[in-house]
Amino acid sequence: MERFVLGNRAALQDHIQQHQEIHVVMGNEACDLDSAVSALALAYFLAQTTSAPKAAFVPVLNIPRADFALRTETTFLLRERGIPDAALVFRDEIDLGGLHHAGLLSLTLVDHHVLPGADAALEEAVVEVLDHRPLERARGPPCQVTVEPVGSCATLVTERILQGPPGVLDRTTAALLHGTILLDCINLSPAAGKVTPRDVACVSLLEERFPELPARDAVFGALQAAKFDVTGLTTEQMLRKDLKVLSNDEAVVGISGVFEDLETFLLRPGLLQDLEAFCQARGYAGLVAMTVSFNQHHEPTRKLAVYSAQEPLRGTLCRALEEATAPSLLLRPLPSPWPRVAAYAQGNAVATRKKVLPILRAALGGLGAAGGPEEEAVPPPTPMNSLVEECPLAQAVPPLCPQDVLERVSRIAAGQPPGSPK
Repeated sequence: MERFVLGNRAALQDHIQQHQEIHVVMGNEACDLDSAVSALALAYFLAQTTSAPKAAFVPVLNIPRADFALRTETTFLLRERGIPDAALVFRDEIDLGGLHHAGLLSLTLVDHHVLPGADAALEEAVVEVLDHRPLERARGPPCQVTVEPVGSCATLVTERILQGPPGVLDRTTAALLHGTILLDCINLSPAAGKVTPRDVACVSLLEERFPELPARDAVFGALQAAKFDVTGLTTEQMLRKDLKVLSNDEAVVGISGVFEDLETFLLRPGLLQDLEAFCQARGYAGLVAMTVSFNQHHEPTRKLAVYSAQEPLRGTLCRALEEATAPSLLLRPLPSPWPRVAAYAQGNAVATRKKVLPILRAALGGLGAAGGPEEEAVPPPTPMNSLVEECPLAQAVPPLCPQDVLERVSRIAAGQPPGSPK
């Protein structure tokens, strides 16, 4: 893996100059750990196993290089595994549109399957999709589509690699996939509502292949600490780290995932001025901050802060959250040191941002204009999907036996068909 990544930039330039095919593997615009590692690992696997020697397989991190510092758990894990930032290729360093126009681009999407509107012209270059979210749109042949309801896209990449030739999976790739699945699935904790038997099976197989991998608790603890490490980040960077936007004809509201305890966040010096400046710079009429933390059992604690200089809007958003029934957030008011900020403890800890967004969208619609669609902020946000986003399996994990799944994946890894005798 290390040699592959170190050669990426040179291979890209060489193929551009030689007018040869460039096969890009790219995650979603959030570029969280799952997207980044899935892109790196699958591109590496394809480069080792594909019978198209003239193509360069290039993993692309789908954010500008300047935003990479905000992906703290990703920078931590790659650094720990000897992958230098300088060797990575970021979205603002490759002209995908130009490559496509020149007929050189093939595109594999991981951890998402629908390109944003700005990339609509690249749709016809997509040759494969690997995702763990519910399918929003069908793709016909020759595009190969794998969409499976697992906790982490890295699980699907791991299964794919295990189906390939023996020896392709190296220690670095295994460690990247192992850490990503553990973080994405909250250390395989059933209480968090993300893990599936296939995630558990892949982690077990990686540990079986590489017994020297660090213990699960140590890996998860280090990555979780890195994810929550906001040391040195300004309030603006914290709010931008995980940001989505809702709007209607009258107002734009930001919704930020904040990885700091709410009481600590509210005590940041100059917070009110920072919130005002953040909203004014982006044209937001208000901002909802959703904080999340975990106890020793990896169970989430969620709290909310609602800011707006416009009292009517602030009141509308607060009432919508307080009175919500689908789902009920079970809010309890908390003291706030700022006059324009309302604070709440959220008793319903399983109500992720994905469930709160429709409540806020409906509130904006109630202001006299249709609530607009949810938008990704610019620069692209990081949905910390093991923390504030909800896995499609949060409410209903398929009734699979972990032992059966482990056996099935083991057979795949050994090159046996799933139904073959023991």
